[in-house]
Amino acid sequence: MRLPKLPLGDLADRVSDQLASRLTGRDDDPAAGPAAPAALPVRPPHEPQRVLLLGGTSDIGLALVRRLGRERPLDVVLAGRPGPRLSEAVAALAAEGHSARAVPLDARAPATWSPALAEAFGSRGVAAGVPVGPVDVVVLAVGVLPDGKRSWQDPTAAADLVQVNTAAPVALAAEVAQRLRAQRGGTLVVLSSAAAVRARSTDFAYGASKAGLDAFASGLREAVRGDGVRVVVVRPGFVRTRMTAGRSAWLATTKEAVADLTAQGLEAGSDVVWAPPGAQVVTEALRWAPPRLLRRLRL
Repeated sequence: MRLPKLPLGDLADRVSDQLASRLTGRDDDPAAGPAAPAALPVRPPHEPQRVLLLGGTSDIGLALVRRLGRERPLDVVLAGRPGPRLSEAVAALAAEGHSARAVPLDARAPATWSPALAEAFGSRGVAAGVPVGPVDVVVLAVGVLPDGKRSWQDPTAAADLVQVNTAAPVALAAEVAQRLRAQRGGTLVVLSSAAAVRARSTDFAYGASKAGLDAFASGLREAVRGDGVRVVVVRPGFVRTRMTAGRSAWLATTKEAVADLTAQGLEAGSDVVWAPPGAQVVTEALRWAPPRLLRRLRL
């Protein structure tokens, strides 16, 4: 039985052309149309391109955004309560050369949480034929610093404190983690507090609310570590900002100093950043100090 002749020359040419088009991403089939550009990969957290700030008017959060964009223009989304402060923050970043826009988010309104994240992450992929990268860094800076006495003497104020400082940021962190996993990478920076580890007697309610977030973020870090997602917990001591105006404390630092230390921690691969570093020593000392001594020192 004689086998028919196969056009080996033509077959080899076709296989070669198909292999080349697969390797280069080119498709010569006219019916297929032009190939869309692929989305850009996630960039390292110390060299981001797209940054999302949850708590868009946070002084520390904005200082960190500016620090991350010191050497490059950023695509920034500020998620926060609509109002003059949020609009001013967007305008200020735009004037500094960044692309900035606002997304409505209110920690006291759970119905705004998922829509805000959906809108912030929504432009990931290919837009108008131009590759758009994923969200590289999410900074979670939602929180309030209430009056120390009212936060435990007024049940409504205590519940509001936990809502804003614990419930809302925990829910946001949980959804952000899933979105970062879906894009196969990214970094979540959670602004906690040294008070989460050891609160003073004058602000124990605030410390308790931050402790819940700190513990959740620390556990979340390990849960998503194998998915290419980083969770970095930042524990500032007393920071001079609009939120702390009229208050004072030992080892006070600035928002710029916190931003610098956080950026250094992101580049070094740190899981936890203390700002200033001395805050960790003081906090640990107070953590193990005898209660009688703390009462005498009124700490």
